Amino acid sequence: MFPHFVGFSIVFFAILDTSLVLSKTDAPDVSALRVMYGSLNSPSQLTGWKSSGGDPCGQSWKGIKCSGSSVTEIRLSDLGLTGSMGYQLSSLTSVTYFDLSNNNLKGDIPYQLPPNTLHIDLSGNGFTGGVPYSISQMTDLKYLNLGQNQLSGQLSDMFGQLPKLTEMDLSSNSLSGNLPQSFGSLSSLTTLYLQNNQFTGPINVLANLSLDDLNVKNNQFTGWIPSELENINNLQTGGNSWSSGPAPPPPPGAPSAHASRHSTKGGKEGKRSALSGAVIAGIVLGILVVVAILIALLSRKSSSASSHYLDEVRLSQRRPFTPLSSQELSNDLRSDICKDYKELKSLDSSSAIDVRALQTSPSIGLKPPPSDRINSFNDAEFENRLKVKKSTSIRATCHSLADLQTATGNFATGRLLGEGSIGRVYRAKYADGKVLAVKKIDSSLFQRGELGNFTAIISNISKLHHPNIAELVGYCSEQGHNMLMYEYFRNGSLHEFLHLSDDYSKPLTWNTRVRIALGTARAVEYLHEGCSPSSVHKNIKSSNILLDMELNPHLSDCGLANFHQSTSQNLGVGYNAPECTKPSAYTMKSDVYSFGVVMLELLTGQMPFDSSKPRSEQSLVRWATPQLHDIDALAKMVDPALRGLYPPKSLSRFADVIALCVQLEPEFRPPMSEVVQALVRLVQRSSMNKRGEDLGASRRMDDFDY
Repeated sequence: MFPHFVGFSIVFFAILDTSLVLSKTDAPDVSALRVMYGSLNSPSQLTGWKSSGGDPCGQSWKGIKCSGSSVTEIRLSDLGLTGSMGYQLSSLTSVTYFDLSNNNLKGDIPYQLPPNTLHIDLSGNGFTGGVPYSISQMTDLKYLNLGQNQLSGQLSDMFGQLPKLTEMDLSSNSLSGNLPQSFGSLSSLTTLYLQNNQFTGPINVLANLSLDDLNVKNNQFTGWIPSELENINNLQTGGNSWSSGPAPPPPPGAPSAHASRHSTKGGKEGKRSALSGAVIAGIVLGILVVVAILIALLSRKSSSASSHYLDEVRLSQRRPFTPLSSQELSNDLRSDICKDYKELKSLDSSSAIDVRALQTSPSIGLKPPPSDRINSFNDAEFENRLKVKKSTSIRATCHSLADLQTATGNFATGRLLGEGSIGRVYRAKYADGKVLAVKKIDSSLFQRGELGNFTAIISNISKLHHPNIAELVGYCSEQGHNMLMYEYFRNGSLHEFLHLSDDYSKPLTWNTRVRIALGTARAVEYLHEGCSPSSVHKNIKSSNILLDMELNPHLSDCGLANFHQSTSQNLGVGYNAPECTKPSAYTMKSDVYSFGVVMLELLTGQMPFDSSKPRSEQSLVRWATPQLHDIDALAKMVDPALRGLYPPKSLSRFADVIALCVQLEPEFRPPMSEVVQALVRLVQRSSMNKRGEDLGASRRMDDFDY
């Protein structure tokens, strides 16, 4: 009988173990909730929650509802919570109900919220900043409540892709400026609360919406209340500066669909019938003439213009855009996000980009095959390139908003390259083949009445001239839109080379990694010691190091440090120096630390923070630093993509520089000029030839030295 009992026990525990495994919550959801718990200051009222370990679905964490192994609802209202919501909300891909209303949460609303949410309620907190861009991608969103916070600035024109939104509450904030034109696209909206803000201008954009409940009280709206809104069941308009007297008549022949739906049998219908047949005939004839002219003009331009948008439209249909949340992404999300995210913001005036190839390539925006992607060059050529001085005659030119709307397809989703910490980046294509990356800065970052600051920012950025710094080529400041223009780099960022693996990628060789580090170090040295006044970058990370066709590095985001107001959303865990607990804590030595983290990425090929790894290995700096002076451990840390093809002494010296840069105490970190000199010595000692650069070589490179 005993053998039968043993067999039964084994089967029982196997079944039990299987059920436990099946009940465990998806790893990305667990990681995101742990981060949220810590960001909320680990409150005791969140019973069941844990900062490490735990199973939200299997252990019934307070306020969490699941379906299978996925978290689907987060209901944490009226709990007296403090702190913030964390930086990994975009990992919660199955969450459809997200409610943290009536708490004491502070700071900016994260740029990335759960991407597939239907119901968002963050009202009754102390959130500052603006409405996050990621909301514009939530095409299934039905309910949005951000009322009773401290949001400020103008609303971005970001509501054009929310066809299912039925109720929106932005009341009791400090939002300003005109209502965005994309409000007119909210075809399902029935309830809109905008009261107690500082909105200005007319509300005509709301005229054709199917509203039943509209409150615009206590703003600074002007003009007339559209007649189409007069039949709304619940309309509140007091406390504004409406114009007195009768409203001007609507344009001839342009009756409102909304008005016809809500009008009574008399009134407007009677007014329409008063038009004589001759007048109606004249109006119709005029419209036909205008339509004929437009068709003729469009037919002449369609063949050339349509080709500029074809590639982006196909790409947008093939995959949705996913904003980059931060470097703290789990492995199962990383590849998809890396493919979508290309924050291409830089210019190298000396790089030989083949414009004709960009114009005619059928796969614009995709990585070219390896043979077209990497051109190796020897050390002498590299040193010569670094010493070449760029022409300082380049000046940023002013572009009109109309031209940029044409070049970007009216900022179409298919033209979206990515979203950064201060705004979105679009690809602009012109008829002459010119391709630019347009950085559209979030208007909420500009305080009301301080547009002059943007002019000063343009002036400061235009003064930056260095072979390894992205230079500004254009700008636009119209109608509340502030944009910066840079040249578009097809090779993307260092982040993509190191962390994206696909059929077109070729691992960076050791020589190239050292040269990328040196070029980037020269750029930072120029900001710290070559500029007058000196400049702190505050945003050094691999996604801001762009690579030209010859893999020369170009540091982007230079001159934009003032925009980075929130350290928690600026670099993310893994890049921030330990002392950077608030924006004012950033110094040049903080930049040195972040650069050291980039060097660690180059050495190991690993992400600065990876929540999918064991806890002791999640932070790259904490895991790697104790091993940087251990020869045996160092050899095991090297990026496997190098396949052992590197000189050991060079690796050791490279690790020595990293160890200096990522020291905990800022005063012990070297200035960037010393970092540059150390890397220059590595290049000068190099005896690596092109045979050594070939990753297909069958021999190891232990006999080479730097």
